[in-house]
Amino acid sequence: MRNIDIQSIKQRFGIIGNSPLLNYAIQVAAQVAPTDMTVLITGESGSGKESFSKIIHQLSPRKHGQFIAINCGAIPEGTIDSELFGHEKGSFTGAQDARKGYFEVTDGGTIFLDEIGEMPLGTQARLLRVLENGEFIKVGSSKVQKKDVRVVAATNVNLMKAVEKGSFREDLYYRLNTVPISVPPLRERGNDIYLLFRKFASDFSDKYKVQPISLTPDAVQELQAYRWPGNIRQLKNIVEQISVLEYDREVDAETLRRYLPRDQGSQLPALLAKENSAEGQISERDLLYKVLFDMRRDMSELKKLVFDMLAHQPNDEELLREHSHLFENMEQPSYNGRNYPQEPLQHEPYYLPVKHSQPQDYEEDKVEDIPHETEEESLSLEDKEKELILKALKKHNNKRKYAAQDLGISERTLYRKLKQYDIED
Repeated sequence: MRNIDIQSIKQRFGIIGNSPLLNYAIQVAAQVAPTDMTVLITGESGSGKESFSKIIHQLSPRKHGQFIAINCGAIPEGTIDSELFGHEKGSFTGAQDARKGYFEVTDGGTIFLDEIGEMPLGTQARLLRVLENGEFIKVGSSKVQKKDVRVVAATNVNLMKAVEKGSFREDLYYRLNTVPISVPPLRERGNDIYLLFRKFASDFSDKYKVQPISLTPDAVQELQAYRWPGNIRQLKNIVEQISVLEYDREVDAETLRRYLPRDQGSQLPALLAKENSAEGQISERDLLYKVLFDMRRDMSELKKLVFDMLAHQPNDEELLREHSHLFENMEQPSYNGRNYPQEPLQHEPYYLPVKHSQPQDYEEDKVEDIPHETEEESLSLEDKEKELILKALKKHNNKRKYAAQDLGISERTLYRKLKQYDIED
């Protein structure tokens, strides 16, 4: 296998980033470029699929031939056959002259069919014939033409689901998918997001003759936590907006949030995938997040159950003290309506409930006989904030949405505070 210089390819085609997923996609494109194999590029809208079609064309023997990019979803169904394969004079109303189609004028070159999933079924049958033997017929003609054109297709929809629904031909899918290339979405490219931000900031600085914008550390975290449903296209648009509208050239997290759509700005993992146009199913990463959160919740419930069982048995007090570390960071337990601190298991057993043979000898409200040190009330703002958050969560049964509303902050801010103070649900 020939040696591929991925870095030189990035520089040549202006590709920014070092994500392993991105590098692998570039490597596959470079390897398949010298062949005439049909390539299907998949990826979300705005992720940069057209750049890979250009890599394939420019690194192939066809680089001196024409390269034409066509958006199949932008051409009306009634005219797409004419656009792709041409038509004869008088073949339909308005056809005053004969016209060559893209497959005819691109002989010896490459055609990039973007949004191939939007192509009508009738046109799909014509395309299949071109892919199998290079033949097509103009609209309104009976003469078969044969041309040498390489096809690179791209889609942001799940074509197998389209096949199941009957909106895409199965034989065409397998013919197109000779070599698949998956372009990763921006949210899965890690530090590439910040690298692209800086690149766009520099570009717009030159374009508008202004000082380039920069991000504070908290804004960088906000940038990388956002899910970027519009991918690179959305990032570029937002950088342009900020470059033009902000007077302060150093952007903090609060300023950046104003430019991020609120419904997509959550830093919480997407536990339930949306029916997006790229996949329409739960990703493996999101599923893993869901499993981990469910496990943590189940473990918390199990701790509470075990503590409650042991706390009702006087003979198990010693066992509780020996293994008190297992109940650290657990929500404060209660017994018979009384709350017990989280620390006492490491000290004297008077905190633990004890069953008495004579209930009248147990004075529940008598606290002066219990030796303890009086702690001075903390005046720390952070302690008070943490205390208010815990109260709000307890009041609303750990429902973050309502706790955030009660506190007068956004759910995203509450989530950040939970992480800051190491508060678990």
